[in-house]
Amino acid sequence: MLIERPRGTKDILPNAVGNWRYAEEKVRDICKKYGFREIRTPLFEHTELFQRGIGDTTDVVEKEMYSFTDRGGRSVTLRPENTAAAVRAYLQNKLYADSQLTKLFYIGSMFRYDRPQAGRQREFHQFGVEALGVASPAVDAEVILLATRFLQSLGLKNLSLSINSVGCPKCRPVYRKALQDFLAPKLDGMCDNCKSRFDRNPLRLLDCKEEKCHQLNAGAPEIADCLCDECRDHFEKLKSYLTALGLKYELDPRLVRGLDYYTKTAFEIKYDNLGAQSAVCGGGRYDGLVEEIGGPATPAVGFAVGLERVLLVLEEQGLLPDSEEKLDVYMVSLGEAAKQITFAITDELRQAGLVVEADLAGRSMKAQMKSADKSGAHFAILIGEEEVASETVQFRDLKAGTQEPVARKDILARIESLK
Repeated sequence: MLIERPRGTKDILPNAVGNWRYAEEKVRDICKKYGFREIRTPLFEHTELFQRGIGDTTDVVEKEMYSFTDRGGRSVTLRPENTAAAVRAYLQNKLYADSQLTKLFYIGSMFRYDRPQAGRQREFHQFGVEALGVASPAVDAEVILLATRFLQSLGLKNLSLSINSVGCPKCRPVYRKALQDFLAPKLDGMCDNCKSRFDRNPLRLLDCKEEKCHQLNAGAPEIADCLCDECRDHFEKLKSYLTALGLKYELDPRLVRGLDYYTKTAFEIKYDNLGAQSAVCGGGRYDGLVEEIGGPATPAVGFAVGLERVLLVLEEQGLLPDSEEKLDVYMVSLGEAAKQITFAITDELRQAGLVVEADLAGRSMKAQMKSADKSGAHFAILIGEEEVASETVQFRDLKAGTQEPVARKDILARIESLK
């Protein structure tokens, strides 16, 4: 019986890897321009990091984490997101000593036990940035701009930016009380998740995907009415920066994001054609996270982009490049002596930077030529007994349909003259 891959995972096959590399190269290019440096954290961390960092009332921690006990009796978790891990690395490796503003980016696999759907598997891939050390809303604006420019660099259209302020520990209790007062009479009709979160984290009720809950919390108070002066000033300045940058945005008072560490700015970039799960990028400010996991109070802001969703959009809009590797030369040989010479020529051409394929199965000349024609190679080089004796090859231009003898020592020069 064949052992298949686990549900919610996907093999990225050779004909698709080029699309991933294309997106990843765009990531590295944009991050280089904005001064963000790459970081790579472990695939698993101590479970406590995510419990404290993400929040124990979130869906991620309550339902979706892949946690297990290792042989030393420690609880470890496959990372469900990378912000908490990046902050842990920032603290443990004292990256804050390099400069006041530390700018990091990552690309990697994340893991959540969720229902597999279009653009989201149980193993999924994210690109994200984290900017730590500066509280200015100008940093928020730069991070949002980077996300926008990345998506635009891929040629994406029909994107929309939504922003909100989720307040801070000073003003959020005021909103929490107003929200609980509004929702309390409606609580009996809500789902079990909302009932359990009512006391622990009522803001999460606004994020519930159940239609009945969505209807019941319609008309709920908006956090904008409860913001303290500091949060209101921060949000107004952010909006002015976005306007100055020419970035259009929508105010979404229900945008609270799914992780508890957010403070002040929260934002999403959506592609509506994806349906219910339309967000391709989400992020915000998380000024309390560094302190929550054991560091000093440190302002920070970041985002994450789901690469599967981005690739779905690129495919839908016909924006994926032709990523197939182009073959320069296909080597055809007949006989043991010819095969040995073919090995040497193949190595020489590859060292010169050419993409070369050679038949290693000892098939007939006819079968090899059939493969050469199907390969899409520009040239075929044929070596038989006569060519071995004369130190020549038969040089065939598969695109032009011509063939001529060429001295073995002149092969590279002949290719260069025709490319």
